[in-house]
Amino acid sequence: MYTPNAGELALITGAGTGIGRAIAIRFSELGASVIVTDLNLESARETVSLLANPTGNQTHEAIALDVTKKAEVHKVMSYVGETYGSLNILMNNAGVSTMQKLENLTEEEWDFNFNVNMKGMFLVTQAAIPLMKKKGGRIVNTASMAAVKAAPLLVHYSASKFAVVGFTKAAAIELAPYQITVNCVCPGFVKTSMQDREVVWEAELRNMTPQEVSQGYIDLTPLGRLCYPEDVADVVGYLISPQAKFVTGEAMNIAGGANIV
Repeated sequence: MYTPNAGELALITGAGTGIGRAIAIRFSELGASVIVTDLNLESARETVSLLANPTGNQTHEAIALDVTKKAEVHKVMSYVGETYGSLNILMNNAGVSTMQKLENLTEEEWDFNFNVNMKGMFLVTQAAIPLMKKKGGRIVNTASMAAVKAAPLLVHYSASKFAVVGFTKAAAIELAPYQITVNCVCPGFVKTSMQDREVVWEAELRNMTPQEVSQGYIDLTPLGRLCYPEDVADVVGYLISPQAKFVTGEAMNIAGGANIV
């Protein structure tokens, strides 16, 4: 049976900034070797420069990856297999968002959100399975509070993240015989560069100031503050720990209560 230990290998998508970077740092602190992938190679390299090496024998590296390109995904997974032999932990974090009223939403925006948030996760997971079946492992997907609570102006994004939850639950059943657990996390209003952009978009669409929008997020959160990437990394760290060995098919809310009000 798979139990995560120091020295195992983790691959994270979309880890050049924000939530992905915080998770990469946490994995390295736990003793894992981390492959940091991102569309922006320089951002991925910056993340790698921040990673810990407490065991002294960890190997961290940055790889450019567009998760929507099947050939690129398979090239990266082939490299992982040839170089490391297997993969213990997969963190599907790459994600995008745009914001628009439903009546004005374009087909291009719809496809962009689904291609990255859902298709990309599918392609990476599918390519990783042969490497993970060898020893078992953990898969964690980044969904969103928008996957459990309606999000106006984010119909397309919300739909893509609801799909992440459905994919997670179905994959958990299918991969259980190989001792691969599959879970997802549903962060709330997370203070990242993505949120900084969304605040501006929402302010324009609702005739508000960005400051009013940001304060509104805090007001909607019972614990009284925004979520931080490290809050998400804490929960993901649990999901790859031995304590979570019997947890699979779950969507873990990390929203300070914003998902229940």
